[in-house]
Amino acid sequence: MSTFDYAPALESTAIVSIAERYGLFINGKFVAPKSGKYFPTINPATEKVLAKIASANSADVDLAVAAARAAYVKVWSKMPAAERGKYLFRIARIIQERSREFAVLESLDNGKPIRESRDTDIPLAAAHFFYHAGWADKLQYSGNGASPKPLGVVGQIIPWNFPMLMLAWKVAPALATGNTVVLKPAETTSLTALLFAEVCQQAGLPEGVVNIITGAGGTGALLVNHPGIDKVAFTGSTEVGKLIATSIAGSKKSATLELGGKAANIIYDDAAIDEAVEGIVNGIFFNQGHVCCAGSRLLVQENVHEEVLAKLKVRMGHIRLGNPLDKNTDIGAINSAAQLAKIKELSAAGDSEGAERWSAPCELPSQGFWFPPTIFTGVSQTHRIAREEIFGPVLSLLTFRTPQEAVEKANNTPYGLSAGIWTDKGSKILWTASKLRAGVIWANTFNKFDPASPFGGYKESGWGREGGRHGLSAYLKASN
Repeated sequence: MSTFDYAPALESTAIVSIAERYGLFINGKFVAPKSGKYFPTINPATEKVLAKIASANSADVDLAVAAARAAYVKVWSKMPAAERGKYLFRIARIIQERSREFAVLESLDNGKPIRESRDTDIPLAAAHFFYHAGWADKLQYSGNGASPKPLGVVGQIIPWNFPMLMLAWKVAPALATGNTVVLKPAETTSLTALLFAEVCQQAGLPEGVVNIITGAGGTGALLVNHPGIDKVAFTGSTEVGKLIATSIAGSKKSATLELGGKAANIIYDDAAIDEAVEGIVNGIFFNQGHVCCAGSRLLVQENVHEEVLAKLKVRMGHIRLGNPLDKNTDIGAINSAAQLAKIKELSAAGDSEGAERWSAPCELPSQGFWFPPTIFTGVSQTHRIAREEIFGPVLSLLTFRTPQEAVEKANNTPYGLSAGIWTDKGSKILWTASKLRAGVIWANTFNKFDPASPFGGYKESGWGREGGRHGLSAYLKASN
């Protein structure tokens, strides 16, 4: 039987206009940083510089927080809720209208396949603004009392794995509940946040309601520790989350922290194996494994272990790795050299500790940051690859004999963000879900998200929830 291959189907970059240099977005305008310093942002698939990004210092953070405070006191908190909702609806529509522009820019700056940014990231970002726009004048029904109030000025720090989507997760509920925002995107993926600043201008959002400051970790620390911030919202690593929790302890600042994960994806012997294999691939290789809720620990019932592994290897052999702007690409570039080094370090630890590595046969491009989809077998609970978050396209396979053993292994982690269950028995789904200590549990699917559904974890995976009615509570003072 003859085989066929996919011809390249490259997305044009003509729709995107990238400036040579970007300033900070403060009080409705782009301004030069007080430090005069800029840093490069690169395309991880080619290692070519895309633009220079402003590096904010303490003076810039002061200006951004002051602008947010003035907007909160004078305009945003006094505006009728229905009017605030209109701004969110307008932002959502503009994101939809400019969705192709956002998607191409996201893939250039982040390295993710255009198919994912086009079909998942940007549509979901718009959906979050639509969803929260509907809540703006209905907060009395959110479960926070008859007349809940906003907190004030919110400092928000978002990661590099889903830059635009995480922005929407943070900004939409903050604005809907009457707060103003100072947002810091990840230093490696600032471009879509800065394009969102243009959307705020286009929507006529009052000056100072949304401010965007760029920089590295030091800029984020300045924002977290600023006395003018009433609440901190952070998505990122558990290590940084612990530092934030320590730094705001004793202050009156509230916080939501969405941190790391090491999710178990449980395959029972009565599962639909072919469908489960697709769920395994989506659970770990989506977005190059740069997903906090990725199903990075595969727990397979022992009597179907060989069948699952054989079918998984066949499926992985068809994964297409390459140019993120090619619509056929399944796995794009690793976001940065630093992240690639971490993936390689933990994979090498798997080798040295006796696990068996198998990588899908694929040619890695000569430029950029790449790692093939990989699975480790012969993994035990003590292996680093089973305990530490790799945040890359690396899967660890463990086996179990009984449902109780599956639950014990799944819960044997300091994380508790997500989990997956595959079985044809509803009673087994409900029993397993009731025993798992994870904030989000998928049944016979994985990595499905909706703005109306709350997301968050237990243990070292964070505090609080984002999305849905539950997520509104993090931005409100409840009334009696």
